[in-house]
Amino acid sequence: MCHNVHMKTISIRELHLKTGQWVRHVASRGPIVVTDRGRRVAALQPFDASMTGRPLPNREAAIRKRSKISVDSVVYQSELREDR
Repeated sequence: MCHNVHMKTISIRELHLKTGQWVRHVASRGPIVVTDRGRRVAALQPFDASMTGRPLPNREAAIRKRSKISVDSVVYQSELREDR
């Protein structure tokens, strides 16, 4: 994104009221800056597939692979409290 080129600027309220319109605007005409009370807070820009990183790992599969805990947590907590 070139910072020397003037970009369309809209307020958060405008974005909220017409989100679909602004998303289509960005897709066809380029980036826009979103302001909150006149302060730049975000930029919307067209999707660039080359900028997507690798997919997130499958956390659920990793959790299932972990060994099961053989001790009942109630027993474990009771033992910890007895040591106090």
